[in-house]
Amino acid sequence: MTEKKTGIGSEAIYDARPLGAGKMIILGLQHMFAMFGATVVVPLITGLDVSTTLLFAGLGTLLFHLISKRKVPAFLGSSFAFLGGYAAIAPLGADGTPSELLPYACFGVACAGLMYLILAALFRAFGARKVMKYFPPVVTGPIIIAIGLNLAPSALNNIFSQAVDEAGNPVFNAAGAPVLNHTWWIAVVAIVIVVICNIWGKGMVKIVPILLGVLGSYLCAAVAGYIDFTPVKEAAWFGIPIHYENTVFSIFTGGAVDSALLISSIVTIVPISLATMMEHIGDISAISSTVGVNYIKDPGLHRTLTGDGLATALASVFGAPANTTYGENTGVLTLTKVYDPRVIRIAAVFAAILAFCPKFAAVIEVMPSATIGGISLVLYGMISAVGIRNLVETGVDFSKSRNVLITALILVLSIGISYCNIGAINITFGTMNVSLSGLAVGSLVGILLNAVLPGKDYNFSASEPKKVKTGVDLQLQQGETISEVNERVRVSRKKAMERAERQVARDRDDD
Repeated sequence: MTEKKTGIGSEAIYDARPLGAGKMIILGLQHMFAMFGATVVVPLITGLDVSTTLLFAGLGTLLFHLISKRKVPAFLGSSFAFLGGYAAIAPLGADGTPSELLPYACFGVACAGLMYLILAALFRAFGARKVMKYFPPVVTGPIIIAIGLNLAPSALNNIFSQAVDEAGNPVFNAAGAPVLNHTWWIAVVAIVIVVICNIWGKGMVKIVPILLGVLGSYLCAAVAGYIDFTPVKEAAWFGIPIHYENTVFSIFTGGAVDSALLISSIVTIVPISLATMMEHIGDISAISSTVGVNYIKDPGLHRTLTGDGLATALASVFGAPANTTYGENTGVLTLTKVYDPRVIRIAAVFAAILAFCPKFAAVIEVMPSATIGGISLVLYGMISAVGIRNLVETGVDFSKSRNVLITALILVLSIGISYCNIGAINITFGTMNVSLSGLAVGSLVGILLNAVLPGKDYNFSASEPKKVKTGVDLQLQQGETISEVNERVRVSRKKAMERAERQVARDRDDD
């Protein structure tokens, strides 16, 4: 599909080369900044490396484009959905120190990435409609709600962190109650900026609220003297962004392997991929509606799922977060109307290059925990809200007992097990003890109940992306909603037809 050369933002541009290399580079940088805020928050929350994250966001995007025949204008950034999995297997220390068990969590995420390949193969073999009956919104919606609610305490702990003395010991008052740091206002600044930009912002401001919230809160904390920039001064300008001790390979070369923890990691984290795969399908549908091209059919969901899954597996093996298609970049597509995938690939190259600058990563890593907590508070609440939206937009009928039972059991098991005395279901195989998190148990029970109970009523259509409703988008709502995109496309086509009719009339008059 080709379009004549037009001004940016006026009409759709499917081939950006006539704009020139300079404008394409600027558009690529815009896409990089759009994904940046959300992408770097994930390693800060989990303890993963920022530079490794940026490298594999870039490489993962390029891999996705290669597998999807270089047709889909999508950028892959860090996924929020797996935060609960990292927290369950390798929680951060009380002082924010990354856990030594992170490679085990990354192993579980890598296995989750391979689940995409299984779903892609099923789509290829049986068709999307048959496969999606086993993963309806009544299953994925409650799982997403539980992911957000399980993460809520970690956001509040970052905001209301306990004060420590010079020796690093927790401080208590005379009554024995913990003394909190007076930095909660930094989190409030981040939250307020995100809300204002997302609700009242225009253009790029509305597309990058997380980035602006991080920057605003960070600057306020720096001015107030809450940031120690010594690590930034000591960091080198150039360095290799991959650290062997953070990779999955280190598990099998560092001595005794904890097989039980490996299995627990798989069982805990792999079910989360059910939510992220539905998010992927929703994102591809949104991009298709925005661009006006049915990417669900060509290159097909089997290719896009394979690209996303392999990008996630590759990133996780080398110690980076899981990848996912980014709504922020779909917002940029809406804003600029430049739909050329080459522009996205330019952004991916810039992200990968930036990964080789440790000093830049250090600037991000000294970010106050209150800033991270404020952003996390919004993100975790948004994840649960998206789960509710999943149920509402897809019209799940709660007058049916099967739907009520499935939702109820997923929610109670996912949340209840996590906060009860045992914290997980422990199963012993000989000398091996495998722990099943609440989310894993809830997900498995939900999938099983949906498969055996009568009354399935969810239908998935791959022929019309505008009608594909998964209700899953684990990013802040960026730019236009799907309904707004559909209306804009309808109006644009109507205007194009009117222009064509006027041109035909003028041609007749000239004759």
